[in-house]
Amino acid sequence: MTDTVQLRPASPGLKPSPSLPSLREVVRQFTPNWFAVTMGTGILALALAQFPMPVPGLKAVAEGLWVFNIGLFTLFTALYAARWTFFFDGAKQVFSHSVMSMYFGCVPMGLATIVNGFLAFGIARFGHAAVDIAEGLWWLDAGLALVCGIAVPFLMFTRQTHAIDQMTAVWLLPVVAAEVAAASGGLLGPHLADAHHQLTVLIASYVLWACSVPLAMGILAILVLRMAVHKLPPAGMAASSWLALGPIGTGALGLLVLGGAAPAIFAANGLGDYGAAARGIGLVGGLLLWAYGLWWAAMAVLITLRYLREGLPFNLGWWGYTFPVGVYTVCTLKLAALLPIPTFGVFGAALVIALAAIWLVVGARTVRGVWRGELFVSPCLQGD
Repeated sequence: MTDTVQLRPASPGLKPSPSLPSLREVVRQFTPNWFAVTMGTGILALALAQFPMPVPGLKAVAEGLWVFNIGLFTLFTALYAARWTFFFDGAKQVFSHSVMSMYFGCVPMGLATIVNGFLAFGIARFGHAAVDIAEGLWWLDAGLALVCGIAVPFLMFTRQTHAIDQMTAVWLLPVVAAEVAAASGGLLGPHLADAHHQLTVLIASYVLWACSVPLAMGILAILVLRMAVHKLPPAGMAASSWLALGPIGTGALGLLVLGGAAPAIFAANGLGDYGAAARGIGLVGGLLLWAYGLWWAAMAVLITLRYLREGLPFNLGWWGYTFPVGVYTVCTLKLAALLPIPTFGVFGAALVIALAAIWLVVGARTVRGVWRGELFVSPCLQGD
């Protein structure tokens, strides 16, 4: 996800020391935008698992990425919990920061990729226990997503300072988390053994979708006005041009998976008359949102090409190229599975390859930044 944090300038004539910073400094400077790494890694694992063409060993690579992502999420959770434990005064400043607070939404979105992985990979490994784990984590994820989607906008309204000319698509991050949880709920529901539990998860997922997508569409409308009047944001926020694909792709995917799960779940709970409508709304609505995403994807490509001419400084914001492209990719693959139109499958395969290439580039740059200690910078502490 995008980030306004610029790397600390080195002293004149000196190059950054190619060594890891101390653990104490890593903890003190650790910020929630690191969870964007788990979002990008997790969505790549899920996309690779759905690659529409047979590739030997690809499923094993995807599962390995999922396991690696669990390790990353655990590590980041421990580091951020340590910051709140040992550097509480510095950590709480995030609530007043108009950009960094948005990244709280990355925590439940990163967790959602792990939940989906338990369904995609865990069932074959652990049987029904994987479903039980996924269900427990999903309720946690849904709760965190709702808290982020309500609390962060409330902070925007009461404690933070914002201006339209400074607005970027990072405003979407806390809002989109709920619809990501909704899509995960649509995947989880059919795996539950109890019909009433299935219905509860399905209805909760529709509620989560409604708490997110309409608001996200409103933010996108304001974003178009902002860019028309105030032009593009600084190059350090270049990846924000792709963030619009997040709510569009996830919103479409949520409609598709919820619509696919609804007929059987409704029928099992005496609501069979509504199943066909839910399926139809899911397919048509998902297709329309996916098509809307084509416009934003084309605009993001053009904006990125313009930034490339000016030079793109690396920061953690580059992970904003991964998750939005990833959810749009998974949505495309879902449409390929539902519609007898080969173009969706070809386009989906191309997107998976592009996503993997982006992940490799951003991942390599991140490892280098970690080694040099350049990425551990909390904007909330600047001036301390």
